[in-house]
Amino acid sequence: MSTSPLDNPFYYLENFRQVLGWIAQRYDDLLDDEERRFIDEFAGLPQPAQALLVRMVMRKGTLFRASKLDYAEIGDVRLAAAPLLEYGWVHGEPHLDLQTLFALLRKDELSLCFKAHGVRSAEKKADLLERLLPFYQAPQPLQEWFSGFDEIIFGLQVMPLCDRLRLLYFGNLYQEWSEFVLADLGIYRYEKVEFSVESRGITQRADIDTCLHLHNCRQALDEGVALDELAAQALAIHTENPWLAMRRAKLLFQIGYQAEREQELPLALCVYAQSSYPGARVRRIRVLERSEQYIEAMALLQQAESAPENAEETQHLLRIAPRLQRKLGDASVRRRAKRAVTRLDLSVVPLPEYSVEQLIQLHLAEEGSEVHYVENALINSLFGLLCWPAIFAPLPGAFFHPFHSAPSDLYSPDFYQRRAAMFDACLAQLDDEGYQTVIRQHYVSKFGLQSPFVFWGTLTPELLDQALHCLPAAHLKRWFRRLLQDIKANRTGMPDLIQFYPEQRSYRMIEVKGPGDRLQDNQLRWLDFCAEHEMPVVVCYVRWAEDAVCQSTAV
Repeated sequence: MSTSPLDNPFYYLENFRQVLGWIAQRYDDLLDDEERRFIDEFAGLPQPAQALLVRMVMRKGTLFRASKLDYAEIGDVRLAAAPLLEYGWVHGEPHLDLQTLFALLRKDELSLCFKAHGVRSAEKKADLLERLLPFYQAPQPLQEWFSGFDEIIFGLQVMPLCDRLRLLYFGNLYQEWSEFVLADLGIYRYEKVEFSVESRGITQRADIDTCLHLHNCRQALDEGVALDELAAQALAIHTENPWLAMRRAKLLFQIGYQAEREQELPLALCVYAQSSYPGARVRRIRVLERSEQYIEAMALLQQAESAPENAEETQHLLRIAPRLQRKLGDASVRRRAKRAVTRLDLSVVPLPEYSVEQLIQLHLAEEGSEVHYVENALINSLFGLLCWPAIFAPLPGAFFHPFHSAPSDLYSPDFYQRRAAMFDACLAQLDDEGYQTVIRQHYVSKFGLQSPFVFWGTLTPELLDQALHCLPAAHLKRWFRRLLQDIKANRTGMPDLIQFYPEQRSYRMIEVKGPGDRLQDNQLRWLDFCAEHEMPVVVCYVRWAEDAVCQSTAV
């Protein structure tokens, strides 16, 4: 009978040891003396001390009551903590300010601690805190706050060091130690990729500081720090690492967007100008227009028209150009011709708990065809299965730990170029019937593994069979090529429904728009693409049947 890794009470410790071993093997040249010493000394600790430290590292915060660190496999927590106190990794008498004390103690304990102030039983902790703040400004150890209280507060001192180690392992500070547990439980399963020294995302010591700086800036943006101060910090970050340079560009884009929202247009212009993130140039044109700098906006627009970064930018430029021309006094500007979209008008009765897409799915299925609500799931999934080897190729900087659900450079401009030969080989299989075998084999052998493209919950065996039977290989190749042109922009916006006609080996894609809904930009680009290549797609405009009845009665 097989056992789960979680049957081992020290499973979390084994995972932490694995991280330290991984880092020591692959990043030794980047570690400083403190980090190397920590890894070496940790290995020599008694197991209860190791386990206690890891428990604290994996919990929220850095201050813990000893009585709350009650773990059967560790035993006496005060005994286990002794080596950690000796090394200085844990402080046994941290200074606590009043707010921190209130967070650590219960209301009844605080009543005893501050009984001299006449704490009332009905008084809330928040009210008591506010009343006491003027009297207690200086932090002090617990025993000075509450003499004779039989409790110890442990202050974790090595959290910054452990965060740096976590950063080295994951390449970010968003993934937590819980990734191991989720993998152990089988909730998340990942493709196994071969690693080499060249696979590292962080290649020099300065990259660690850059990562930390970028993370802190992103947190500061979420917390509402003054944008001019934050922009100055972000602009001061410089790196030769392409992966980190893209993260910096994205941060600058996000700061610029927030500056727009706060009407700080000069700051937005400055930040956008320094960002190479897709979309930054169009946002800059828009801000120039809003600032009534029409000549500068037109000059930048013409520059973008000569070398657009992607189809999304082209779409925006086509929309902005006539408006700018009019503002510059060009009276000859003509309105663009309205888009010719094949449409299907249907009236359906609204039903509780059914979306408009599901209602149309049910309605069309009554005609005898097979209709599936797939949205972006089907085409992305077929692409992900056919091109699995190229997507998960162990290129330098793409994968550097076992918990990648996607290559770290998935949205980089050179993602396809770096793997062009591999992707071309995958797509070449669409020139004969062999591609169906490859997709089916990957569906079975990779089932459930994390993927940036495959929607396992949507792609049932039935849907897969019908798709491979009805979708022409030539159409698949065109869709897949379009995905590779701009993965970030083109992986969304696909029609909601797909209608299969198995006897004719044909299909129709259907974008559903409920009353008052309108087509989004990414949807319009997909419709244009399908129309250009004569792929069957319609836009279904829905009216509620009861509305139609009411209107006819009124007439």
